[in-house]
Amino acid sequence: MWVEFKTVPNLIAAEMWKELFEAEGIPTRILPEGSEVGEKARYRVLVPELKKHLIEDILRKI
Repeated sequence: MWVEFKTVPNLIAAEMWKELFEAEGIPTRILPEGSEVGEKARYRVLVPELKKHLIEDILRKI
């Protein structure tokens, strides 16, 4: 099951989080928050529920 890690203000920020987590081996999905899509839309960053504890470790590193 996928859980929301964070809501970000635009696509660029969402892609940055996705790249960070995927570089650490954590699959990541980004979905628009509403019906609007594009660079200025808000996005939700989703990660697998079982990997959420690894994200806490990654965030401590940065």
